[in-house]
Amino acid sequence: MSRNKRKTSALQAVAVTTISALFVLTALFGLYKCFSQEPTLRPSGPAAPAPDPSAAQEPENPEDDARPLSSEERKEHFYTVLMAGLDDENGGSDTNLLMALDAENGTINVVSLPRDTLLNVSWSVKKLNNAYHHGGISQTRAEVSRLLGIPVDYYVTVDLRAFVELVDAIDGVDFDIPVDMDYDDPEQDLHIHFEQGPRHLTGQQALEVVRWRQNNDGTGYATADIGRIGTQQAFLTAVARQTLQVSNVDKIPEMAEIFSKRVETDLKLANLIWIGEQALAMGSDSIAFHTLPGDGAGYYKGGSYYVLEPEAALELMNAYFNPYKRPLTREDMDILVP
Repeated sequence: MSRNKRKTSALQAVAVTTISALFVLTALFGLYKCFSQEPTLRPSGPAAPAPDPSAAQEPENPEDDARPLSSEERKEHFYTVLMAGLDDENGGSDTNLLMALDAENGTINVVSLPRDTLLNVSWSVKKLNNAYHHGGISQTRAEVSRLLGIPVDYYVTVDLRAFVELVDAIDGVDFDIPVDMDYDDPEQDLHIHFEQGPRHLTGQQALEVVRWRQNNDGTGYATADIGRIGTQQAFLTAVARQTLQVSNVDKIPEMAEIFSKRVETDLKLANLIWIGEQALAMGSDSIAFHTLPGDGAGYYKGGSYYVLEPEAALELMNAYFNPYKRPLTREDMDILVP
């Protein structure tokens, strides 16, 4: 496993943690309904870029916190949130997921956006993970919005250390490991050894499971990164099932501290509480995970990319992620086809 692949898999674990952090903290905070406030969208033309996270404080005037809304007619109580795992060493975001909360119909859908997704941009390296280097989370959000043809209402970023801390905060997670994992990298002091089957994982063990890509003998997931995304999604389901329980209420202070140190967002605390209420009411069975349809072995001008399948991607967006009352069309999406 190369250094870059190890780093990427660790960052994909961060993305799992991002959603876990949201559901762990907001679901528990959601018990305190007096502090709950639904996010606000205000009419004002095209969506504005994400604000500087350092400025994401409680506003003096709540109306000032309303997110811009396009002229399109939107569904009621439907919001999209981009979740990004940050690479502290390189200052980038190699892992991105998009969550759609449909409170009206009681569903939460999450789609994994492969890091090598081909973008229709002028940069020489046209991969989604490169967007962060061209303008931070604002640029990443703009590119995801342009690619998929939908607004990205809010963002959440998280660093790797949150993963281990949050899993340990809920006393570990019961998880059914899908394959035998047997990997050693003495140079990185990385040793991953698990037999297929159910077991209780600590934070560090969980990180190793979701980082794993292949064994030393070359065996691994039949579908490479897509198989690993499937394991991460299954793990997140297990986390959501365990954390969306009232019995975890006594862990609020510890998780709140982790959240405040490791997570940045332009959602207000009151908005997070409202999301928590919705998640708690829906239950873990209402959370569904998807992968953006495409070809992981695609090429464009000599480079290796994850090339989207336009019609399949359009179908997925309309089924679960479209916040508009009208259906999206192929013209709404900016998908580059080699």
